Amino acid sequence: MIPREFGTLDRAQANVVGVALLLAITTISLGVLTAGVGSVVESNAAAADANRVADSFESLQPSKATGVERQELAFGEGSLRVVDRTVRVLDGDRVVTTHEADALVFETGSRRVAFLAGAVVRGSGTTARLAERPPISTADSLIVIGLPVLNASGPDAVSGSGGTKLTLQTDTSHDRTALGAGQYRIAVETATPAAWERHFEAENAATTRRDFDDDGVPSVVATYPGERTAYLVVHDATLEVRR
Repeated sequence: MIPREFGTLDRAQANVVGVALLLAITTISLGVLTAGVGSVVESNAAAADANRVADSFESLQPSKATGVERQELAFGEGSLRVVDRTVRVLDGDRVVTTHEADALVFETGSRRVAFLAGAVVRGSGTTARLAERPPISTADSLIVIGLPVLNASGPDAVSGSGGTKLTLQTDTSHDRTALGAGQYRIAVETATPAAWERHFEAENAATTRRDFDDDGVPSVVATYPGERTAYLVVHDATLEVRR
């Protein structure tokens, strides 16, 4: 028979161990819960920043503006940078005209928003999508290629933490050129080719990819069916990014 004092001691030790284990489990659970809540908060903040920036990009619309305009852009966390991008117009395999369009790219966490050639692209990789279409229109045997180019100046990149406010100032002019009849193709250099391919294919254009300058960034080449009379309208929205 176990003496009474030994049994009481064992039970007391077991209770202490049980309480210690319960405290450890509770502490771990609270840590996991806190980390999970923190991740949700950060994700929601990134989504809100991406939404605000996308709205600002969609409001630029150089194809509908003339002269000086200002657009405010604000975000809590993230970076805004200007990226070199080229848009080409081809007649068959012949390059008719080349324009340095520049792109504005905003990134926060895993979220990305880009303004390029009048389009606003949200996301990256194969899941990216066009939230705003480029100003290209077709009808019967006609194609009007609206091409906003930014000619950006100011800092190449702006990073912010805790709240950043910028002003995007554009001074827009327009130049219209008749290209005549031909079998026209539009090549857009982009880091999100899948989004542009889906857009062009929805517009009844066949697409291929080509790296014109061997820099690792492909151009989506959209071929519109048949011979068309083309007009190119360059919307020169000289952009200045101001803090």
